[in-house]
This record gives sequence, C-alpha cells and structure tokens, in this order.
Amino acid sequence: MATKKQFNSFEEMLSDSDLPVLVDFYAEWCGPCHMMVPILEQVNAQLNNRLRIVKIDTEKYEHLATKYQIYALPTLVLFKKGQPVDRIEGVMQAGQLVQHLQNLV
Repeated sequence: MATKKQFNSFEEMLSDSDLPVLVDFYAEWCGPCHMMVPILEQVNAQLNNRLRIVKIDTEKYEHLATKYQIYALPTLVLFKKGQPVDRIEGVMQAGQLVQHLQNLV
C-alpha cells in the first residue's frame, strides 16, 4: 500500500525507484485526503508491481508542496525517472484512477 516514510532526499527517493512513483500530497486535516486512502489501496492492488505509491504530508514537507506547486489537496503527482509526468487534483474513484494511470505506467 501507500508508504508513509521519512527520507533524506525526496529527489533521491524518486530517482532511485525502478517503478514510476505516484505521490499523494495530503494533510491530516484534509477530509478528502482521508477518502483517498481506500482508493489508493485499490489502485495499488490493481497496478501492483507497476508503480509505487508514496504519501507526503504537506505540513511536514512544506518545501516540497511549494516546489511542486501543490495548491489543492489531495494532489497526486506521477513521477517517472524523478520527473513529474502527470498531476491529478482532488478525489478520483479507484476505477477512474486506474484507467487514467494504466497508459502512464
């Protein structure tokens, strides 16, 4: 499932990944962000071994939220080889999200 992790370098974590990385930018106080948890679990189950899901708390990593221009929560950003290639703002149902991501991963 989505991994809550501490890291020394976000960029290093992205570039070291063999798989595309879907980053869920969220905040604890964000209701729609909590709605994404079971959705991302379903996406992970369906796209297992094709992408990695990582959750980033925008309150703890404000500099990343600023760098990637995260103005709405939740925001999902898909990274390939360390570069952002797709962005989704707001809640999307699991089926729609899987369909959207299938061609990108």
